[in-house]
Amino acid sequence: MNEVTKPRVLLVDDDASLLKLLAIRIESKGYLVSTVESGIEALQTLKNQTYDAVITDLRMDEMDGMALHRQLQSRYPSMPVIMMTAHGSIPDAVEATKQGIFAFITKPVDKDELFDSLAKAIEIHGVHGDETPTQTNIVTRSGAMLHLLEQVKLLGPTQVNVLISGASGTGKELLAQAIHQHSHVSDGPFVAINCGAVPGELLESELFGHKKGAFTGAVKDHQGLFQQAQGGTLFLDEIGDMPLNLQVKLLRVLQEKTIRPVGFQEEIPIDVRVVSATHKNLPEAINNQQFREDLYYRLNVVNLKLPPLCERREDISLLAQHFAGLIAKRMGQDQKQFANDAMHALVRYDWPGNIRQLQNVIEQVVALTPGKVIAAQLVESALNSNVSIAEPLSLNDAKKEFERDYLINTLKMSAGNVAEAAKLAKRNRSDFYKLIKKHNINVESLI
Repeated sequence: MNEVTKPRVLLVDDDASLLKLLAIRIESKGYLVSTVESGIEALQTLKNQTYDAVITDLRMDEMDGMALHRQLQSRYPSMPVIMMTAHGSIPDAVEATKQGIFAFITKPVDKDELFDSLAKAIEIHGVHGDETPTQTNIVTRSGAMLHLLEQVKLLGPTQVNVLISGASGTGKELLAQAIHQHSHVSDGPFVAINCGAVPGELLESELFGHKKGAFTGAVKDHQGLFQQAQGGTLFLDEIGDMPLNLQVKLLRVLQEKTIRPVGFQEEIPIDVRVVSATHKNLPEAINNQQFREDLYYRLNVVNLKLPPLCERREDISLLAQHFAGLIAKRMGQDQKQFANDAMHALVRYDWPGNIRQLQNVIEQVVALTPGKVIAAQLVESALNSNVSIAEPLSLNDAKKEFERDYLINTLKMSAGNVAEAAKLAKRNRSDFYKLIKKHNINVESLI
C-alpha cells in the first residue's frame, strides 16, 4: 500500500507519552498517523488535511472528546470517531453511542480492540482521497469519480460537446451541471430536458419553440429550450430516446448553430453549449438503425462514463450521511446518525437503482426514526421494500448483458487473445470478432 492509499488517522490526547505509544502501534498496522494534544488543535489540523478516522480521549481540558465530536459531526458528518477514556462506564458508553460515536474504548487501551474498531471504521466509511478538485454539488471521495471531476475541470473551458453515459440514477445531470459550472458560459443558464419524458410530437416544439398558430393548440409564440439556454448550457438527458426525425434536425442545429422554430421561416442564431446523456448503448442503437451515426459522433466528441454506485462503495457512507442531513433539515428534525451495523448494511448492498435508490431509502429511514440513531433493522426493512425500485431489464436486454459479460470474462481468461477466447467459447474467430464489435468491447483494456 502506497502513501496515497494508506488510511489517515488523527490521534487526539493530552497525554503526550500515550500519544507517542499509540501512534507507533497504529502506524505498525499500515496507517498514516498524525497526533495533536487538544480538540482545538485537531480542528485546526482537519482544515489542512483529510483524515479517515479520529481517535480521541474523552477527558481533556478546554474541549473534551464529546465537544470535539459535536464539532466534527457538524463539519465532517461522515467522519468516524473512536472515543477513549480512563473513566469508562456503561452510562458513558450508552451516551456516546447515542451521539453517533463509532466505538467507545476504555483505558488502558486493548490494542486488538482498537485495531478491530479502526479497521471496521475504515471498511464502512472508506479511505479519503484528496479533496474534491472542483466546486460542484457532487459528493464523492471515489478515485474514479475524482478522476472524472478532473476531466470536467479540463473540459469546462472548451467548446466540445460531451456525452455522459451511465446507468439510470448515477447522477448524469449533476455531472452535466459540473461541466456547466466550469465552462466559459457558467454565468449563463443551465437548462435540462429528459428527451424520453416528452412525447415525440411535442419534443420539437419544446426544443426549438413554435409560432402562434403553427399547429392546433399553439395559441401563442413559444420560446424553445435552445433559446432559453442562450449563452449557457442545454442538457439533453436520455438522448437515445429522441425520435429519428428529430435527430436529423438536432444534427443540423449543431452544425449550423441556428434553429428554426415550428412555423417560422427565418433561422435564429444560437450560442449554446450542448451536453447530452444516455443509459443506452448508442453504438448498438446505431447498428439497429435506432440512432444516427453522424449525430453520435457530433455529440460524442468526449465521453464521460459514470460508474454505478456498487463500483464506488467508498461513497455510500458519505452520500448516506449527506442525504440524511439534507432530509432531516427539510423535515425540521435534528441530524440523525447511523448505527454501525446500519451503515454496514448500506455499504454492502448492491444498489441496482444507484444513487436515486439510496436517496429514497435514506428518506424513508430518516422519516421513520424517532430518535437520533438510525437502526440496522430499519435499514434492512427499507432495503427489502425497495428491491423493485430499479427498472427491470427486458429479456432482450438481459440476454445482451449476459452475452457482453460472457465475452469480457472469456477474453480475460485468455489474457486478451481473441483466437484462444473463441476456442473457449466454441465459436469461430470471425464470429467472435463480430460479437466483440457488436458489444463495443475494447480488448486491450482487458489485458
